[in-house]
Amino acid sequence: MAWRELLSRNIKELRFLFCQTSPASAHTREFVYKNYKDLKTLNPKLPILIRECRGVEPQLWARYDMGMERCVRLDGLTEADINKKLEELAKAAGALKP
Repeated sequence: MAWRELLSRNIKELRFLFCQTSPASAHTREFVYKNYKDLKTLNPKLPILIRECRGVEPQLWARYDMGMERCVRLDGLTEADINKKLEELAKAAGALKP
């Protein structure tokens, strides 16, 4: 997963939003629990924000240059699916550059 090392080159900020208790957010919570340390070790200067809010649908937000943002809904996705969505967001940065 070499693309993980390049996250901070393409993305300025990552935000995970999820509910602390809902079953819909279970896979997202597990993904963050298992992968946060690795993501932060590979990208120490990349802000990775964890936002917990009761009743919110699980989401992943990526902020790029010039304030552009993209959101991916994570409801019903497995950890592997969430990993694929994160990779897609990282690779999407190239398409956003003028």
